[in-house]
Amino acid sequence: CFLRFDGLKEGDVVRHDGKRSDGYLEHIFKHAAKELFGVDVKEITYKALKNKDFQEVTLEKDGETVLRFAAAYGFRNIQNMVLKLKKGKFLYHFVEVLACPGGCLNGKGQAQSEDGKPDRALLAQMEEVYTAIPVRLPETNLHVQRMYQDWLEGMDSRKVQDTLHTTYSAGNQSPSTLDIKW
Repeated sequence: CFLRFDGLKEGDVVRHDGKRSDGYLEHIFKHAAKELFGVDVKEITYKALKNKDFQEVTLEKDGETVLRFAAAYGFRNIQNMVLKLKKGKFLYHFVEVLACPGGCLNGKGQAQSEDGKPDRALLAQMEEVYTAIPVRLPETNLHVQRMYQDWLEGMDSRKVQDTLHTTYSAGNQSPSTLDIKW
């Protein structure tokens, strides 16, 4: 099966929810809130924890936190996340992990001046251009819908489960995996 995306024009460029070009945390959070708890989230509020590159988004229902997502940007935050995971003290349902501090637009070779320092004005301009692109939910994209029908044999098929879903379980830790130092 060959999936073709021909016929796309410049005006067809769309983006997902969110103010920047990072991952899909906002879209996944809104979708999970609606599907799991019947809550229609219009606006996401990030809470910076230890620094601006480690943020949390929560959903409360009836006084209880029912969804807890995090965005961990930069290797320092990724290292801290891994250490907390090892200790069983990382209680998030979803984590968006990006290697670049400040997210994708701030990556090496992106918004930097000639001397290699972050170019804040260029970064702000890129974010402005990005937010001007229209938002389209991924599930409304005709190419995605066609992929589900033609290649994945429908939305609820066994092939969807095998291809796009995973499960996690505790594994046996060998001494060598416990010795990893970040």
